[in-house]
Amino acid sequence: MKPLFWIFTLLLFFFSESVHAQASKIIEIRQAGGSTQDQARFPGANILFKSDTKRVRLFHEGALIESDQAYFYSKRNYFKAIGDVIFTQGDSLRMTCKTIEYDGKTKIAYAEGNVFLERPDMTLRTEVLNLDRVNEKAFYNTPGIIIDSTSTLTSNQGQYFMDEKKYRFRSQVYIDNPDYKVNSEQLDYYTESNQAYLYGKSKIEGEAYTIQCERGFYDMNREKGIFKKNAVLYYDNKIIRGDSLYFESAKNYAAATKNISILDTLNNSIITGHYGEIFKEKDSAIITRRALAVNIIDQDSLFIHADTLVATGPDEKRILRAYYDVRILKSDLRGRSDSLHLDESIGLTKLLKKPLSRQQEQVFTEKDYNENNPVLWFEKSQMSGDQIHLISNTETRELDSLKIDGRVFIIEKDSLSENGFQQIKGGNLRGAFVASKLDQIVITKNTEMVYYLYNDEDLQLIGIDKTTCSALSMQFEEGQIGEITFLVSPNGNVYPEEELPENDRTLKGFTWRFAQRPERIEDLFDENDREEQFPEILKFQYPAAKQLPTPTDKPKE
Repeated sequence: MKPLFWIFTLLLFFFSESVHAQASKIIEIRQAGGSTQDQARFPGANILFKSDTKRVRLFHEGALIESDQAYFYSKRNYFKAIGDVIFTQGDSLRMTCKTIEYDGKTKIAYAEGNVFLERPDMTLRTEVLNLDRVNEKAFYNTPGIIIDSTSTLTSNQGQYFMDEKKYRFRSQVYIDNPDYKVNSEQLDYYTESNQAYLYGKSKIEGEAYTIQCERGFYDMNREKGIFKKNAVLYYDNKIIRGDSLYFESAKNYAAATKNISILDTLNNSIITGHYGEIFKEKDSAIITRRALAVNIIDQDSLFIHADTLVATGPDEKRILRAYYDVRILKSDLRGRSDSLHLDESIGLTKLLKKPLSRQQEQVFTEKDYNENNPVLWFEKSQMSGDQIHLISNTETRELDSLKIDGRVFIIEKDSLSENGFQQIKGGNLRGAFVASKLDQIVITKNTEMVYYLYNDEDLQLIGIDKTTCSALSMQFEEGQIGEITFLVSPNGNVYPEEELPENDRTLKGFTWRFAQRPERIEDLFDENDREEQFPEILKFQYPAAKQLPTPTDKPKE
């Protein structure tokens, strides 16, 4: 059959069928080397093939398909092209493959065999690809590789929304970039902005950080993002968790909101709260809103709560500062103060009082001072003063010594009398621990004492000892005041109970603060800690998903 004859025959055939193709434009044959038919094997098909000088070219609404051979079904407005297929759509899209099937009615193409799609901003390589020209979407269910200007992306399934320049990857998604690696179950990736939305278990690994989450947004150009649902940030030898995490690599900055925790892996300590910020360059972290620090001392957990906790310094010289209404809890120790300073490198913990105004200093009584001073409870004993220091052994992390300076006041409820209290006050206190237990105390400077004396045999009250001296030492036995020794110039008397009025049985400034003593972790918090007010910065919404049909089958022949 001569070329002019079969071309003329095809044109007549197309003209006769044009009435049926008004709803959608018919596929045009632009070029072919020849044509034949095989009704037994391919009923209704015109078989187009190449020659030495011409390849088969088909055209439909802006798309040009070039191949070695094509089976064209004019009634169905459908063809299947095979052999070095090239699909182009203007200057925006070029695709090569071994075979392609195309339906002119739905404008859906099904490409197979070494599929390679190119756009100005990226390339895609996979084995099978569906191309939906109406919805401007490509999708594949075979492993695919996408390469853009900065990254290589792989996944087992993927969709490409051409109008949005967005990919949706599913199943073993992996992004390989010189600065970071990303693994995810599902990821929406915008090629122009180089931004990704993460769905399902995901992991981002940068040079100095690792992020895990199940929902998140990540700006790949700036290496920053917001992460939610089981979000974890491994950063600067710390493990940071929270309902929401924000991270920005360039600024060496991270923030977390609600149910946060910062675990210091080197110092074996953890801080929790509802809002926190981490500044890597400043070696600092700030935590507030139900803030709680947990440190290990004496192989025991020391809980520290305050309105705000600030951790600063490198790991080997870490300092924890607590501000406003500090409360501490340990199995054998309780405490309250306005602020706290803990230097782990030297094993020093300071409990500090709130600075007073000039007016307060003028009007405060001794009781006022004592009510506002830091206070510790060792077992049954209450100890307070202007400033309290606890010193730990830096190697064993066991409590080693105790120091209280200014307005020292020790109170212990007398266990045998109804309203009696053992009391000692002075200017300074030095205490020593043995096997992590408070063992001996020395109190100096204007020392006063009120002490209830009992007969060892029948525990009858002998009298109330009221003494002043320059210094005294005291043994601690089973967590309470034991033997007392007056060191310098004692002066006092033992009074029968009926001869010492109630008002004289307490030392000046006496205040029993047992109601403030925390007994459980829940006692460290108050009503203010139950308020849930979180920064707007991390209230993040995902973009509305575009719902499009997703064909799962290739066009039917």
